[in-house]
Amino acid sequence: MFDTLAKHFGVDKKDIIFTTTATLALRPVGAVIFGLLADRYGRRIPLIANVLFFSLIELLCGFAPSYTVFLILRALYGIGMGGEWGVGASLAMEQAPPRWRGLLSGILQSGYSIGYILAAIASRLILPHFSFDMGWRVMFWVGGLPALLALYIRSSVPESEAWKQHRVADMKELLRTLGNHIPMMLSLMLMMTLFMFFSHGTQDLYPDFLKTVHRFSQATVSNLAIFYNIGAVVGAMIFGMLSQRRGRRFAIVCAVALALLAIPVWAFGPTLLTLAAGAFIMQMGVQGAWGVIPAHLNELSPDSVRGLVPGLAYQLGILFASGTNSIEYALQHRFGYQWALAGFETTVIVLLAIVVMFGREQHGKEFVVSE
Repeated sequence: MFDTLAKHFGVDKKDIIFTTTATLALRPVGAVIFGLLADRYGRRIPLIANVLFFSLIELLCGFAPSYTVFLILRALYGIGMGGEWGVGASLAMEQAPPRWRGLLSGILQSGYSIGYILAAIASRLILPHFSFDMGWRVMFWVGGLPALLALYIRSSVPESEAWKQHRVADMKELLRTLGNHIPMMLSLMLMMTLFMFFSHGTQDLYPDFLKTVHRFSQATVSNLAIFYNIGAVVGAMIFGMLSQRRGRRFAIVCAVALALLAIPVWAFGPTLLTLAAGAFIMQMGVQGAWGVIPAHLNELSPDSVRGLVPGLAYQLGILFASGTNSIEYALQHRFGYQWALAGFETTVIVLLAIVVMFGREQHGKEFVVSE
């Protein structure tokens, strides 16, 4: 898609890559706006508003007449996506029974990989049937379909009992509570920054790497993306369940260790088969670690600001890691694509393991107080 959009708008590929940076950089704005609303007024209504907002922006991206308009829309889309994760994760984790929280955390986070699979399938089904100027637009129009989820949330999802018990009286109390937990927020931000380097550094440019270095066709890359994202879903489930039995930090460290072992084959595999195996194992580790995050962040968050803190820490991590694609793309000019990806991710994995091992954990924390 990078090459297609660059050709259509008449810009360099690095300019299209920059739109992903803009999307990631604006996500903390959405986390603040929708997180504050979720802690003050409940989870359901802000989540419905958020889903409608980012679905509309995604639809409008398909009508972008110029690169400048496209860039602005992608930045606005980042605001919508920034609000969705924190509010959705807090609502899901507060509804989940504690004994199932690890597995449901993995299921929740695997939605990212399932979406990636659906996008790859859509590109195979849609792009060949439309002209160069229309195919990418249809892809964005299809991306507006999540708006239908707002109807389901409104009709079938109850408000969180945990929020009702711990709701704040006003915005001042909410901000005061947040201010009393600054050291905790800083530690979560550091951890999530490394998590973002970990995931985006192994996913965003990997299709471009496969096409650039190995000259694989778009169809082959799409098939491979589907395959390694199946590994991501499997990893999220496995390590989510492991976290329920052995603890959140233990499961995360095991998952990142698996990813570290996969790097030689993932980056330097000489054939399609070896690269596929390496990518499958890599994403098992990446999304295995990520599968623990919804439960881990919500358990570490203070009760009265659980709508804000997980999402804000998550999205500030994205802000600080928003240059991941640009950094890796620049490194590949100097060291080659293989060494750029391998060196960058090895460093990130080691740092992430250290931060997680020495971090806090509140495994199994009760969100609802029994009367």
